[in-house]
Amino acid sequence: MSTERRPAADLLLFAQELVTAAGELTQTYFRSADLEIIAKEDGSPVTAADQGAERLIRDAIAAEFPDDAILGEEYGATEAASGRQWVIDPIDGTKAFTAGVPLYSNLLAVIDDGVPVLGVLNLPAIGEMLSAVVGHGATCNGETIRVNNKQSLQGSYVMTSSVRYWPEPFLQRVLDQDIILRTWGDAYGYAMVATGRADAMIDPRANLWDVAPIGVILSEAGGTFTDLQGNAQVTAGNGIGTNGVLHDAFRSTFPAEGWR
Repeated sequence: MSTERRPAADLLLFAQELVTAAGELTQTYFRSADLEIIAKEDGSPVTAADQGAERLIRDAIAAEFPDDAILGEEYGATEAASGRQWVIDPIDGTKAFTAGVPLYSNLLAVIDDGVPVLGVLNLPAIGEMLSAVVGHGATCNGETIRVNNKQSLQGSYVMTSSVRYWPEPFLQRVLDQDIILRTWGDAYGYAMVATGRADAMIDPRANLWDVAPIGVILSEAGGTFTDLQGNAQVTAGNGIGTNGVLHDAFRSTFPAEGWR
């Protein structure tokens, strides 16, 4: 148990170990024939894998850092006096998970005095873990990652979790600009951007736990993450992550006021 306020870089190995364990737990449920899917009050799905993974992470954090606050998608928030908060999404992409699509992730972030300083994005079914600490760069499985340098919207790959919230004029712009739009996004879409395999991920609807690690990972990989208004924050309920070069172009093409 530690009550000392340690630098974010000193927390990275602990955070990676937690999401590795959470990922291993979720994999024991993945593609299980008897997996029960429960509808939450907002209609979104939850499973025993979501709940078990969050409990695993929360319990470990509470034992090691009892003075830290915790916020998780499934079990809400705890208060603490340290000024540091851990943010958990035990399974980001539960719909993908329940459909047997291996693009779901386990997310963990550390927010210090309101500012995200550490992010881990684990994709257990495909064996990739992205990690970053402010000022220390971003890695995937220990190897440095960088966004790409694509400079034209034409032919760019844009990830999103669903076209449900995309208005028809924006979908027409996708066609007009010859943009390649792909779904099954969630945090996987941001991972694609951070590793240079896609150019943008657009999230018209997102909770804090969906994007808390993303700004750290993308910025340390040379990209940009903001809300749809262009503000560098993770609490707006939406987000856009890009290679940085095309950030303003994407925001101009799909302006915040046009989203549903």
